[in-house]
Amino acid sequence: MDRASVKILIVDDDDNICRMLAKLMEKEGFKTIVANDGVPAIDAIRSHWPDVMLLDMKMPEMDGDEVLARSKEIDPDLPVIIITAFGEIQGAVEAIKHGAYDYLAKPFDHDDVLRLVQRSLSERKLKRKLKNLVSHMNQDSPLRDVMGPSEAVGYLVGQINQVAQSEFTVVLQGETGSGKEIVAQAIHKASLRAEKSFVPLDCGAIPEALLESELFGHEKGAFTGAVQKTVGLMAAASGGTLFLDEISNLPLPSQAKLLRVIQERKVYPVGGKTPHPIDVRLLVAANQDLSSLTEKGLFRSDLLYRLREFSITIPPLRQRKDDILYLAKRFLDITCSELNKDEKGFSENALDMLLNYDWPGNVRELRSTVRRAVLLADKLITRDHLDIRQRGNEMPCGILPEMINELSQEKEVSFKAIVRESTAAVERQVLTRTLQATGGNKAKAARKLQIDYKTILTKIKKLGL
Repeated sequence: MDRASVKILIVDDDDNICRMLAKLMEKEGFKTIVANDGVPAIDAIRSHWPDVMLLDMKMPEMDGDEVLARSKEIDPDLPVIIITAFGEIQGAVEAIKHGAYDYLAKPFDHDDVLRLVQRSLSERKLKRKLKNLVSHMNQDSPLRDVMGPSEAVGYLVGQINQVAQSEFTVVLQGETGSGKEIVAQAIHKASLRAEKSFVPLDCGAIPEALLESELFGHEKGAFTGAVQKTVGLMAAASGGTLFLDEISNLPLPSQAKLLRVIQERKVYPVGGKTPHPIDVRLLVAANQDLSSLTEKGLFRSDLLYRLREFSITIPPLRQRKDDILYLAKRFLDITCSELNKDEKGFSENALDMLLNYDWPGNVRELRSTVRRAVLLADKLITRDHLDIRQRGNEMPCGILPEMINELSQEKEVSFKAIVRESTAAVERQVLTRTLQATGGNKAKAARKLQIDYKTILTKIKKLGL
């Protein structure tokens, strides 16, 4: 914000304080407007639209409480800094509860005044930026409300409008947490099937032995524990949309059966011989490149060709910088309401941190970061409240530096012990991060790491995870 364009309104019935504050503000390059009572202060707000108001609480005609209330009616975002005598701080605290930004107790230090003014200006700048972002959004698009106002989201909206009312099967590609299911829901809501069910299934969240039963249903007695006939999700979604998330986790035998279902439009329940016709729109998502998986023999090429009638790629949050501030403010407002906390804002350094971080966990990570910050912060959220850091410089194993130190101290260290403990440290970190990525789902983690389910259970128990 250009200081020469910033207007500071000073309201005090003491001419000496007004002159002193005006001189201090003008020395910093700000423009000043002076009012000696509440009535001319309100007129100045209407005519000059100041960026910050310094307001005395005790004035003869209209006191500070009334000026504060009326100023908020005119400009709700105007930062108001209360000036009060030391013995009247309780009144200033009450004013903060009614919308004042902060207070200064007389006699005050010049540096304190400048620091408060600069901080309030930074927060006002952020609020204006957020409002500008929101004002440029297409309010007719629910997807923009959820994902943000960037050009990338606008392009997604265009793709959804192209394909939504067709019966095309759509492949959604994108990193974990980038919003694939949100896009799938948007396609369903804009489709001719919107009045019917949207049924999601995470292909990595269900053990392989139960996956086909979940998808296609099963007959009574088809396997141990099948005490009654069960309708699968394919049939449950009839007339609507079935969304298969992380389809790259679908085992090859199940891929073959899914291809048959798509081609024949019929479902064979596990243990059954009679097919049941289905009418379902299929949307699938993957956080890996399916073409690369087909080259490695991990995904059937004929199934990919059948699924990929239309493809949409959801860009990661680091490529949608214009959405970060909007989403951060959205999560902040939702969390403040949930925790019954007063509305907060982000400091300038917190804003820079949010914008410069890579967000490897995408929108999910941003949401959890903001929620934690709201919980910790009493008022303004600063960088100290944001639990984020660039992870590229982290050591892969916390145990290695300690062992290297022991070697440098002329101590005898077993090579086998170093390898054994280092391997355990690597396994612990890999398993921890994989389980975090899969939401604690061990079956999905085993498939991601290409190990069997018993092995991952053994290692989790051995490592004490």
